[in-house]
Amino acid sequence: MMRAISFAAGVALDDRWGDPPTHLHPVALLGNAINALHARAPRGDGDRLRYGAFTAFGLPLAAAAVTLLARRIVAPLPLGGALFDTLLLDATSALHTLLARALEIEAALQADDLEAARSLCAMHLVSRDTSTLTPSEIAGATIESVAENLSDGVVAPWLAFALGGAPAAVAYRAANTLDSLWGYHNTEFELLGKAGARLDDALNIVPSRLTALAIIAASAVPRFGAQADVLEALACWRTDAQRTASPNAGHPMSAMAGALHVRLVKHGAYTLGDHLRDPEAADIGRAVRLARGAASLVGAGLLGALVLTGARP
Repeated sequence: MMRAISFAAGVALDDRWGDPPTHLHPVALLGNAINALHARAPRGDGDRLRYGAFTAFGLPLAAAAVTLLARRIVAPLPLGGALFDTLLLDATSALHTLLARALEIEAALQADDLEAARSLCAMHLVSRDTSTLTPSEIAGATIESVAENLSDGVVAPWLAFALGGAPAAVAYRAANTLDSLWGYHNTEFELLGKAGARLDDALNIVPSRLTALAIIAASAVPRFGAQADVLEALACWRTDAQRTASPNAGHPMSAMAGALHVRLVKHGAYTLGDHLRDPEAADIGRAVRLARGAASLVGAGLLGALVLTGARP
């Protein structure tokens, strides 16, 4: 029952205030640790593969162990454990920040400031080159990121917390952060990041599909999915979810594409909803409302499950 209370408080804190300061953010600390491990990586192919595998499994376990130790230290304090869990859930999920960044890009596009929109999109949401993207392509890239990061940065850590508390949420973020830094198909990271990418794929199988279902469900709720199409969301998810190289990213993105009736394109990689229209700046705001609705449904479901579990004799 205490985990249910901490879950509700952590979700509310993230929704209201967003991320803690960067120097205190566990994801930033994990990033520093990963960069230090990268600097010490061996050069031989076999050694890099083994080093990457050791890091992929060792880093999340170490992060979970440190979190568990810290929690045990503060647990004897009044409400120490509950406050610790609340703050860690806030820090490991990113709903407020994700949606705020997306709305900043929408505002730039609506002000016809394409360069600002390109810069914000590249700085906060995507790794692709945005320097030549059109306003429609910037809108599409933002909508894709809202959908994908709703799974990776919100639903997945929430689910991990519900299952295993703060240590599980931090372990998930460690694995996900490692993949975001090492999961590239290039000479430097192909072998080093292989195990981390596989682990991240495995951890996100359930969250990505749960997020797609939540987006579809939210599109049927007028408050969240005004002018959204629940049937097209379901159809697009069924036909296009496997069009991305990632086994998971296509699930929330295709559901979002169908719900909003927009075509999402990453040139040379995939097209989701190829029979639909090109996105516009206003579609970003619609995606944000739909993402908030989907998060609300998932959060309510997980909270209910925690309450029922806590109330079980």
